[in-house]
Amino acid sequence: MVRTPLTPEEHLRGERLGRLIREARGRRSMVDIAGSAGISAETLRKIETGRAPTPAFFTVAALAGALGISMDELLLRCAEEPLAVPLAG
Repeated sequence: MVRTPLTPEEHLRGERLGRLIREARGRRSMVDIAGSAGISAETLRKIETGRAPTPAFFTVAALAGALGISMDELLLRCAEEPLAVPLAG
């Protein structure tokens, strides 16, 4: 199966999600949060750095639970920043 390339908007959304997850984690260890969420530290690292810009819903939900933030809050905070996409033309 060939994966459809991500749009610039999807990349930016993944970067915002990663930044929000990283900020919510704060000084807590990546290994501890990943373990609490039931994912690998490498998966968490990829999400935080934007290398996995479209993580599965259940992965994001597990991370939100491990970080003590609601999915609603995560969605609102992720959508707060306008997309910085260059205009054509």
